[in-house]
Amino acid sequence: MKKNILIVEDHELTRFGLKTAFEGVEFVGELLESESAEKAIEIFNNTPIDIVIMDLGLPGMNGIEATKQIKSLNKDVKIIILTSHNDEKEVLNSLRAGANAYCSKEINPQRLIQVVQSVADGAAWFDPSIANIVLRATANSPVISADNNAKNYDLTTRESQILKLMTEGYSNMEIAQILVISINTTKAHVANILQKLEVDDRLQAALKALKYKIV
Repeated sequence: MKKNILIVEDHELTRFGLKTAFEGVEFVGELLESESAEKAIEIFNNTPIDIVIMDLGLPGMNGIEATKQIKSLNKDVKIIILTSHNDEKEVLNSLRAGANAYCSKEINPQRLIQVVQSVADGAAWFDPSIANIVLRATANSPVISADNNAKNYDLTTRESQILKLMTEGYSNMEIAQILVISINTTKAHVANILQKLEVDDRLQAALKALKYKIV
């Protein structure tokens, strides 16, 4: 199923480059663009959008506030932050606002296409350059308590395999292909993993697994 993508970027050349990169990509449906958050929200209200590629440093409303507003309109939309900033506050605020991925503008276009497809399929992804920022932030997260090191999560061998792949940013479809199992079986395992780790989503599961070396 094709995905409609909205590119929100105030620099015309960057916007053109992104649009060009995604033209003709198999999973991409309609490509829309906006130079501001305000216009992006207007487009979002009038057009079915599946994925938003969001710059942070926008004129007027910034990308973090725009992410919050778009997520409040539709919690299922996937938002990928694409920025040249790796400021700790911006990174964490973006994730708190509901971003599904955080990428550096230095990313290779082909790799960005892979990230967008993975996020569309349900994966959460963040640039390796910000991994330590996110992991440090989990130390005081209410989701991850101090006694986690001593907990036995009772993961099966298959669940451990899948959790490891989740920490590496693979989507459900990719995990199913790697392990040669059905997508429905993969989804069932992921649901069990979230329940056993006592977290709400894949990103929290991956961070918890990395921080406490569960896999």
